[in-house]
Amino acid sequence: MSTLSSNSAIKWNPKNLEIRTLSVEKTLEPLVIQVTTLVNGKGPSNKKKGKSKKPKALAKSVEEATAFFVARGTEIAKENPELRNEIEKAVEETENDGQIMAKASHSFADDPCSSMKRGSMVRAARALLSSVTKLLILADMADVYRLLNSLKIVKRSATQVRDASNPDELKKRFHQFQKDMAQLNYASLARQNDLKDLKRRDDLAAARGELKQNGELLYHATMASIEHPEVAAAKANRDYIYKRVLGAMERITTAVQASGSSDSRPEDSVGELANALDVFLDRVNMDPLDFDEVRHRPSLEERLESIISGAALMADSSCTREGRRERIVAECNAVRQALQDLLQEYMNSASQGRPTDDLEHAIDSMKIKTKDLRRQLCKAVIDHVSDSFLNQATPIIALIEAAKSGDEKAVKEEAQIFRDHANKLVEVANLSCSMSTNEEGVRMVKLAARQIEVLCPQVINSALVLAARPTSELAQQNMNKYKYSWLKQIEYLTDAVDEVTSIDKFLAISEAHVLEDVTECVRAIQGRSPEMLAQKGNDILGRTARVIQVVKNEIENYEPDFYTQKVADACETLNDPIVTKFTNQLENSVVTLSQTPDSEEISDDMNNEFVDCSRLVYDAIRDIRRAVLALKNSEDVESDSDVDDVMNGSEAGMSRVSSRTADTDAAPTDQQLMRKLPEEERAKIVANVKEFQMEKQALESEISKWDEGSNDIVVLANVMKDIMSDMSNFVQGRGRLKNTADVILEAKHLGEVGNRLGKIAKDIAESCPDSSVASDLLAYLQRISLYCHQLNMCAKVKAEVQNISGEMVVSGVESAMSLVQNARNLVNAVVLIVKTSYVACSLSQKSGQQGGILWKMKAPEKKPLVLREGDRRAPVRKASQKRVISHEKALGEFQQDL
Repeated sequence: MSTLSSNSAIKWNPKNLEIRTLSVEKTLEPLVIQVTTLVNGKGPSNKKKGKSKKPKALAKSVEEATAFFVARGTEIAKENPELRNEIEKAVEETENDGQIMAKASHSFADDPCSSMKRGSMVRAARALLSSVTKLLILADMADVYRLLNSLKIVKRSATQVRDASNPDELKKRFHQFQKDMAQLNYASLARQNDLKDLKRRDDLAAARGELKQNGELLYHATMASIEHPEVAAAKANRDYIYKRVLGAMERITTAVQASGSSDSRPEDSVGELANALDVFLDRVNMDPLDFDEVRHRPSLEERLESIISGAALMADSSCTREGRRERIVAECNAVRQALQDLLQEYMNSASQGRPTDDLEHAIDSMKIKTKDLRRQLCKAVIDHVSDSFLNQATPIIALIEAAKSGDEKAVKEEAQIFRDHANKLVEVANLSCSMSTNEEGVRMVKLAARQIEVLCPQVINSALVLAARPTSELAQQNMNKYKYSWLKQIEYLTDAVDEVTSIDKFLAISEAHVLEDVTECVRAIQGRSPEMLAQKGNDILGRTARVIQVVKNEIENYEPDFYTQKVADACETLNDPIVTKFTNQLENSVVTLSQTPDSEEISDDMNNEFVDCSRLVYDAIRDIRRAVLALKNSEDVESDSDVDDVMNGSEAGMSRVSSRTADTDAAPTDQQLMRKLPEEERAKIVANVKEFQMEKQALESEISKWDEGSNDIVVLANVMKDIMSDMSNFVQGRGRLKNTADVILEAKHLGEVGNRLGKIAKDIAESCPDSSVASDLLAYLQRISLYCHQLNMCAKVKAEVQNISGEMVVSGVESAMSLVQNARNLVNAVVLIVKTSYVACSLSQKSGQQGGILWKMKAPEKKPLVLREGDRRAPVRKASQKRVISHEKALGEFQQDL
């Protein structure tokens, strides 16, 4: 290792030819191309054997490029006296290697068939490229040296700002500090854009931003310490900011001098819990014949317990709701049991030498239970995000108000609340990272959370300074500066967390939380609690503001069209008339409750008016969620919703079926018994399965042609198709439906969806100008009503499974099969409804009527313009030559056949 200069802090290894910047790479590229082309020449040209003009031209180009590097290196040596010796030595080596290369290349051009001359030229080319690379790296080091000198100047200016003894001196020194900072910012920005390593580029950008932010705060903190030297908090704040400035400059120094590959950073770890779930699912799915209990069981159980430990930490978080905690624990137990069942099936398969009949079901159950656990963890994270990022400015405003009053005791109390709020935000941010696989988003969240941790004690110290001198204008300016920085960092953290959070899940959770808050508000009115009413009402306002903010940021990622405009209109409707009306009603209700004596009863009118306003807010948020879902593909959106769970009284977050059958997992399910039925019964089931598949394919073929956006008929038909798939899987002894009761309940749900579909189709029939099409549609609607009635009748049948004398007797299976047959008939009618509805809507549009259903063909699947590696296509063969057929001959053969 050699040192460039005695005055330089840069260390350079002459054997290390690592190119760190894009500019060096770009400058070296033409010479590399010329030399490579010259060296890789295949021999003499075809024009004149033994003589080639192209190598001569290339050799001349290499000479000109070498001369340019020598001249430019000489200029750089003059501009940088600290590095003159090293650069002049590199220039001399480049010039000598260039002369050797010129001789070797001309000699090779005269005799390109000589292998000896080619070898000499290759060795000379390597030496030349090595010396030019050294020269360019030294020139790059000169830029780094100038940047480090700028850092030393800024560090000296920052020290002078900190040590200023009076306001005039501080202003003068800070003015010089700003000039030095501007020069450093320009040089560091150029270096940042020139670095090849993306991680170091990001590190340099983060350090530059922190230096700029803390540099501005250093002035206000120093001014406050000068004006109030007796206040210890002012001096502590100044010293803390100064250390942050030095730390930022140290990171800049590290980023510009670092070599080799970037080390892993704490913020680079992505979704520990989500990644552990993915790895676990990948490990449990194995070849049953390769299963070894001694090797696989401890490994899988250890991985699962590690996942459950992470889930337990999330469940035990102070931000986790009690109901969500219980559901996480229940899902963890379900996953444990599913793993034991799967391991048992693997053992049975290994002992029998073939996969057992129940193995596929055990694997499916493992996947379903793991997915349910992941869903609960994601919902827990979004619970935290929805609850914690409300009224974010309230804690700091309360802290500032307490500081302005001069009450240090109140300031300390508010400071504790403010600190708890900051810690909660950081905790929620880390939880959101644990369930996200967005690498860049996670990194931004962790960086923003770290800034919150750093800024929190500075804000509290500024508040203590203001509390000690509440009339000081400088203390107030210092506090306002920190308030602005705090709110800006909160905004960065909020945007980063939103980036790693699924918007459809966030909207569903927010909708459910609004419904809960409305219920609490009604209870507060009935319980005569204006404080609780104001608190929950403000939570509703905070949630609506967050929904609008998140949705507006989301639609910026889409091209403007009909759907994005629909989302924007829904946000405006919620923001302007509805929120304003709710705010006025909330204020009036709080005042009325405060002024109404306990002896008087609360009027029903006030209660009803508040409920009506709350209903408007809830409906508006629901409309926004539906409009946002219309922007997305149906495959990307999960079907379950917290809102539906809340409305149904089982906000369990599990699937409808798993929540109903959680208590019956210990006993054999009807699904398991279906796989063990006698062959006669199974033959009947196979026959029904074939009919299921036919009807399902017909329905899929019809609805796959249409885009689901703004087409409720296609959406509802797709829901019915999914329910039919679950029923088909059940009768085959697999899928998420465990018992016959589950099938019955799903069929009842299918009938409800069919009724909703019938109502929409009836409106279409009434507006259709063609009476024959309208009558056909109404006739199909009568089938819908009939089959829905039959489904509701069959839904009252309960299945029972008994074991009599060792023989399984399954009662109610025939009723369940008849229910499935009626459901199949219903789907057949739905296919006719979809086809006829399209015809009716088309006729209505031709007659000038505008309907609410938009029939838009689904865009075809995107196919790559360039085939990826591994894609096999039939080889293109040369077509056989066309034979000329004589018409007279062909006609003669035809007559002979007759």
